Amino acid sequence: MLTLVQVPSPASLPSWQGIRSNVRLLLPYVWPRGPARGSVCLQGLVLLCVGLLVTERLVNVLVPPGVYSKNIVNDLSAGSNWTSLVASVCIYTLLKFLQGGGAGTSGFISNLRQFLWIKVQQFTSRGVQVRLFSHLHALSLRWHLDRKTGDVLRSVDRGTSSINNLLSYILFSILPTICDIFIAIVYFSSYFSLWFGLVVLVCMVLYLTCTILMTEWRTKYRREMNIQDNNAKTRAVDSLLNFETVKYYSAEKYEAHCFEKAILRFQQCEWKSSATLALLNQTQNVIIGSGLLAGSLLCAHLVSEGQFQVGDYVLFGTYIIQLYTPLNWFGTYYRLIQSAFVDMENMLDLLTEQVEVQDAAEAQDLHVTAGRVDFEKVCFSYVPGLEVLKEVTFAVEPGQTVALVGPSGSGKSSILRLLFRFYDLRSGSIRIDGQDISKVYQSSLRGCIGVVPQDTVLFNDTIGNNIRYSRITATQQEVEQAASAADIHSRILELPQGYETEVGERGLKLSGGEKQRVAIARTILMQPQIILLDEAISSLDTQTERNIQTSLAKICSHRTTIVVAHRLSTIVEADQILVLHAGQIAERGRHEELLTQAGLYAAMWTKQQRTLQTDSK
Repeated sequence: MLTLVQVPSPASLPSWQGIRSNVRLLLPYVWPRGPARGSVCLQGLVLLCVGLLVTERLVNVLVPPGVYSKNIVNDLSAGSNWTSLVASVCIYTLLKFLQGGGAGTSGFISNLRQFLWIKVQQFTSRGVQVRLFSHLHALSLRWHLDRKTGDVLRSVDRGTSSINNLLSYILFSILPTICDIFIAIVYFSSYFSLWFGLVVLVCMVLYLTCTILMTEWRTKYRREMNIQDNNAKTRAVDSLLNFETVKYYSAEKYEAHCFEKAILRFQQCEWKSSATLALLNQTQNVIIGSGLLAGSLLCAHLVSEGQFQVGDYVLFGTYIIQLYTPLNWFGTYYRLIQSAFVDMENMLDLLTEQVEVQDAAEAQDLHVTAGRVDFEKVCFSYVPGLEVLKEVTFAVEPGQTVALVGPSGSGKSSILRLLFRFYDLRSGSIRIDGQDISKVYQSSLRGCIGVVPQDTVLFNDTIGNNIRYSRITATQQEVEQAASAADIHSRILELPQGYETEVGERGLKLSGGEKQRVAIARTILMQPQIILLDEAISSLDTQTERNIQTSLAKICSHRTTIVVAHRLSTIVEADQILVLHAGQIAERGRHEELLTQAGLYAAMWTKQQRTLQTDSK
């Protein structure tokens, strides 16, 4: 059973509260737990990276490089000899080697930490992506039928890419910068005077306040830009997936025009986001420049008055520039973090999407011994108030074949979906060998049932792998035997690459009949104990239909089989035929019995026979 962390939707939360919630969601993927291979090593890497971060801060606190710049300048101004300068120059060079630039992005410590953090970052990214992928597969059929594929794919791509550097921004950029600000205030107040500490404090407060408030204000533009980006990608994916329809109606220019309009709407939002970013950067520049001007004028005045030495002015300039560089990056990283969380909103919404059909807490594996299927007073509706099935009751004895017939919308396919437990019942129960399917694991239930759907969609892979998908461990010989039973083996051998032939996206390189036969071969290879056929031969010609019927008769022998059929000639040998109408079983019996009743089934049979006679003439 998939356990979800309940996180309120980020779009409905204040930004900082949303950040805290999202960080809590991601932290388990930073600190590996459990007996997973390599988890101890990853934990050690996390601790080592934190230790390097503390070391980097201690270097700044204990020996600020500006002090040695000041000493070197004063010694040079006083005409000191070469030997007295060696120690100061060497220490200064060593500190700069350890620290790198003012932002600490190119020093030895920082580079080492970034190198060690790669494995932790990959672990986090992999964990989130795998969990999201598993969660999407765990969501109900109802959600997948309502989804927009382009929207989901774009949200996943943007969200997973944004988490790659998110935690490193927070841990190794934002927190160190805040520490450096407090260190600078204390240092300037104690070494120079309270006035210098006050200048730095006011400048920092204005800078941080401006950055946070303006970034919060800009968030709505970023969010709107993402929405329009999703719409543009959704339009593009939907158009490409339906390219045959586009060509049927010569609508290429119309599709290009709609896509262009979607891009224009995205670019309008993008312009707002970029313009407000430029305004934020300019405001930050004004604040930093004002603070630097005020502090430099004050320090220069004190040097001219003889209270400070020239080296003190160098110390102030060096330290303040060293401080402003990470401060500039603070604004950048804060914007990146906010943008990352906005980019992750849709992905996190997917992660918090409720799983409609879940395994019960006391669920057990399904054990199929005979294969009896019982529907007892089953009621179901896709939309509340509009029932699709109304107290449907029937039984399929082990080894029997039961056919479901009726007009479109009568509930035939819904019965198969409920047996697969794609949805939960409103009332009633479905049992297999006396076991309620709502109290068994879904994986064990579906592992005992094979299905040939009406619309077969194949993976963009080889024909052999598409057949083998039902039993990954099957040998090539078993795959070929299943293909022969489905009457497609000879057709596959005619292809230039045989079983290694690529079928294309959704199997579009194959005809409808060929795709259906691949689906039949896949089910044959699975060797299930219960078989569901949903219009399994609706796309086949008459000769192939007869061949497939013969193969299916052999495979379904001694197996419980439920058939949804539109062509009544394919189910005349069924042990029981259920005629559905308006969600209820209107008639039941064998073919001959139903004809003698002169009811719905007899009317359907007569109509189809007349159609066949007309077509033959």
